[in-house]
Amino acid sequence: MSSRRKFIALIGGAAAWPLAARAQQGEPMRRIGALMSTAADDPEGQARIAAFQQGLQQFGWTIGRNVRIDSRWPVGDSERTRRYAAELVALAPDVILATGSAAAAPLLQATRTVPVVFVIVPDPVGAGFVNSLARPGGNATGFIQFEYGISGKWLELLKQIAPGVTRAAILRDPAISAGIGQFGAIQAVAPSLGVEASPINVRAADEIERAVADFARAPNGGLIITGSALAIFHRHLIIALAAKHRLPAVYFQRTLVADGGLISYGADVLDQYRRAASYVARILKGEKPADLPVQTPTKYELVINLKTAKALSLEIPSSVLARADEVIE
Repeated sequence: MSSRRKFIALIGGAAAWPLAARAQQGEPMRRIGALMSTAADDPEGQARIAAFQQGLQQFGWTIGRNVRIDSRWPVGDSERTRRYAAELVALAPDVILATGSAAAAPLLQATRTVPVVFVIVPDPVGAGFVNSLARPGGNATGFIQFEYGISGKWLELLKQIAPGVTRAAILRDPAISAGIGQFGAIQAVAPSLGVEASPINVRAADEIERAVADFARAPNGGLIITGSALAIFHRHLIIALAAKHRLPAVYFQRTLVADGGLISYGADVLDQYRRAASYVARILKGEKPADLPVQTPTKYELVINLKTAKALSLEIPSSVLARADEVIE
């Protein structure tokens, strides 16, 4: 190559490089708020935010390049959740990801303009988050954790794996509409299954401990743990109490069975975060939450922990084992 051509090539390369650099520097940084439900160092919380980030990346949004996430981790504390909701709204993000009813409610009290995409919310219409599933109508849309009818299936499952159960304690968060709705659905099917259902409120650890110990004094008992941020936060305690008092327990989510619980039936939660990323990406491109229909789970999973069953001297029926999506040995 002649000196002149080398010089032109060099100049051309040098001119192109700042242009490319300027294009990258000129790309606007978009802002996402995330109101989670666990502690920041909880492996479950980390798995959820990672699934969300993976989903964003599939749609061309990379953390630190063209998007940033401001996360808040209220550890199941309602007062802290309200404070963090106000903090995130004050940052004026482009969109906020809300985990569960406990996060969505204070966010929608704090703003009716900032777009909110919620995940693992059982009844967004009943809770007043959206006008309808097909046409949300406001500044929120998202993904349903389950319909309340599934709660009745938890009691059916409890009777299938432990036919002798005649009493069921239903652990629920009474401060959220989902806690009341899930308990109501279980109460509705309890008489037909010959089971007496009674609530245990999931609030403080010592309160849960006392209530489960009192319940376990009488025979033929079992537990159902309904969906809430507090149930996730207190999951290690609840699983330990079920083992200590030898109570068969049905959980709403795989995480609790992976951590030593007996059996769960519910939606794939990490899939909800990946799907939420698709809605966030669409909102960042200019679509409105009001026009994005609320989506129901695409898949429910039945997970069984055989090690826990063995510790409880429970023989899981082959009909239940055959339906399992995952068996933990």
